[in-house]
Amino acid sequence: MKFLKLNTLIFCTLVFLPYSLLMAYEEPNYKVIQKNEIYEIRKYSDRLAVETIDSGTENNFRKLFNYISGRNEDNEKIKMTTPVTQFEKNGNMSMQFYLPSKFNSKNAPKPTKENVSIVNIEGGYYAVIRYSGRASDKNFIKHRDILLKELEKNNIMTSSPPIRATYDSPFTLPMNRRNEAMFKIVYK
Repeated sequence: MKFLKLNTLIFCTLVFLPYSLLMAYEEPNYKVIQKNEIYEIRKYSDRLAVETIDSGTENNFRKLFNYISGRNEDNEKIKMTTPVTQFEKNGNMSMQFYLPSKFNSKNAPKPTKENVSIVNIEGGYYAVIRYSGRASDKNFIKHRDILLKELEKNNIMTSSPPIRATYDSPFTLPMNRRNEAMFKIVYK
């Protein structure tokens, strides 16, 4: 039985790992300002995203995926980027897909779906902890709490709700997944 599980794991790794590595998506540019064994502080520039806020009527991911699949005013297909971010906004859950860097507020296709909008994410300093495994609430909360405890220990104030960032498809093996918990911070 153990031999069968090991063969299955090896097979999945050989099949899905190269596929995951080939799927290189554009990410927002940032500069690492400070790093320790728990987290790093990054400086991001402003970036554009498409956002939806949970209205309880349709899946947020589906709304955003439809937008980049061409359900926008220009019927333009847009390349997927990473990460997909989620955070609480005004008591609801917000989800964002970053737009590729070729887009700006003037040339980004306008959404046609109600409750989907183009937003500018203001640049600044973010404290980030990276972790692998499933993108579950439990895993996110665990790492969010570790990060928050370390920031408090280092007298670093947060200025945003916690942000969940996921980088990989659900087909990526959990041990190879890149997830992050982050906070925008007050940094001098």
